[in-house]
Amino acid sequence: MADQSIIRITKEIGELQKSSDLSLAVAFRDRDVRNVRALIIGPHETPYEFGFFEFSVKFNKDYPRKSPSVTGITTNSGRCRFNPNIYSSGKVCLSILGTWRGERGEEWSAAQGLESILLSIQSLMSSNPYENEPGFEDANELQDKKNQKDYVAKIRHESLRISVIQRLEEYLGINNTSAISQQSPEQRDYDLDIDDDVEVDDASIPWEPFKDLCKRRFLWYYDTYLESIKKAKEEVKDDQAFVRMPFEGASNSMEGKFNYTELEQRIRRIKKAIDAESDRWAVEGGSARTKDATVAVNLARQFEQIKESFKRSEVPHNIELVDGNPFVWSFTHFGRPMTNLDGGMFRIQLNFSPRFPEEQPRVKFLTPIFHHRIAADGTPCYFPNPSRREDVRQHIDAIIEALEEEQPPYDPRTLVHPEAHRLYWGNADQRKVYNRQLRRSVQRSMEEI
Repeated sequence: MADQSIIRITKEIGELQKSSDLSLAVAFRDRDVRNVRALIIGPHETPYEFGFFEFSVKFNKDYPRKSPSVTGITTNSGRCRFNPNIYSSGKVCLSILGTWRGERGEEWSAAQGLESILLSIQSLMSSNPYENEPGFEDANELQDKKNQKDYVAKIRHESLRISVIQRLEEYLGINNTSAISQQSPEQRDYDLDIDDDVEVDDASIPWEPFKDLCKRRFLWYYDTYLESIKKAKEEVKDDQAFVRMPFEGASNSMEGKFNYTELEQRIRRIKKAIDAESDRWAVEGGSARTKDATVAVNLARQFEQIKESFKRSEVPHNIELVDGNPFVWSFTHFGRPMTNLDGGMFRIQLNFSPRFPEEQPRVKFLTPIFHHRIAADGTPCYFPNPSRREDVRQHIDAIIEALEEEQPPYDPRTLVHPEAHRLYWGNADQRKVYNRQLRRSVQRSMEEI
């Protein structure tokens, strides 16, 4: 029975890791498949939008006959209740987990699995989470309507502050006085140890399986975060206190004050730090190259193979190493004839980490282009084959596919350029405006030659 349980868990993890669902990610450490970390990215048009919410999933030996236990990790050290059903203690109230009394047929069954659990949790992250609290499902009174608005407002602020900004600052080693003052003494001590360059045993360093993913997604959603801040500034004032909800208790609530001015400063600082990190990779890579590091040799070999394949291809492409560094590639894509990209020349740079493929490449269009899958700073939203993350050709092909795809399915999780996204998925007149903007950027690319 135990072996069957392990097989089932491993299969479910593998399917999720190969999935094209951009809002879910799972990982486990070493061979311990019974202890899984899961990341849920907050849904579009909710106060959780593009937040990074992490959960611990522990499978018992009776799985799938019995459901696993799930605990929320993104709680600001137990001080933030992100949802009526997601407590500050990390408890997740769901009937399929046996943590909430549901209707008949809503209990756990062996037909369910890890993905259905994560999707159920994600469904709690709605546009109006106030209604998730029992007894408040049909709240129609004037005070209830005000509470709904106030509840959404503070969740939006804390989702950005805690799940995005605080998480990325910790990943990047950015000191933020107000954030540190809100941490537990143990966490403050740990952060100070790391920042002071004190040697730490690898075993004591927290396991962060989603660090690279969150950094890359931050670059995708950076402009959306800024738009959200701009809109929120019109609705609430700095230093305005959060309103406590009727169902919130002293030890299970979301307390604090709004301060979007500070959040904007912090989010811009994170963006600069990630960009600087990409630049450091080139320097680190150059050093690794001189030592014939395995990653450098691998990238150099892949570069020669891809360059040779492009020479034999009918599609014109140009690819070079920047300053001979195998960790920095320059790729020029020529727009296909009879498309909106016809005649365009787009220079794209790929920066590789000395820890590739553990850290995936940072890609940027150096040639400005107005495109719904390319952020204003040139960061493309593309999807390489998850099972071949070490194959650079997969990345290049996926970048080209994202750029040239003529009839992409609507997916708000690819919202990396807010203005272009709205126009592209708008009405017929808005699509015409989008096409004109795209053609102008294509023409400008030709003028720069």
